[in-house]
Amino acid sequence: QVQLVESGGGLVQAACSLILSCAASGRTFSTYAMGWFLQAPGKDREFVAAITWSGGNTYYADAVKGRFTISRDKTKNTLYLQMNNLKPEDTSVYYCTATGETYRSYRSDLQTPWDYDYWGQGTQVTVSS
Repeated sequence: QVQLVESGGGLVQAACSLILSCAASGRTFSTYAMGWFLQAPGKDREFVAAITWSGGNTYYADAVKGRFTISRDKTKNTLYLQMNNLKPEDTSVYYCTATGETYRSYRSDLQTPWDYDYWGQGTQVTVSS
């Protein structure tokens, strides 16, 4: 059974940093693209960042570009999201996700929730002003 478990969320002040982690189990994700999405109350799930199966390409939403960094450690089957210079508008539940097909590499294939098959339970990030 595939499981994605996020951790690292919390309450921080604006301009501070957080690192989110996503531990994957039940399958080796080394050949699968992974990503992060956020969902605020009453809103649709939104793309934050994605990393290709090789780790050679990363993609970001415009709102987080230059502040967030997605990375993966295949030896640990773990995905990360380094979040710097956090803003109150970053407040949301953040979800880790993985594709169900191997070797996805194009941004156009990794930007919507429908591109992914596995989801974590989410971790809350709250940024105070």
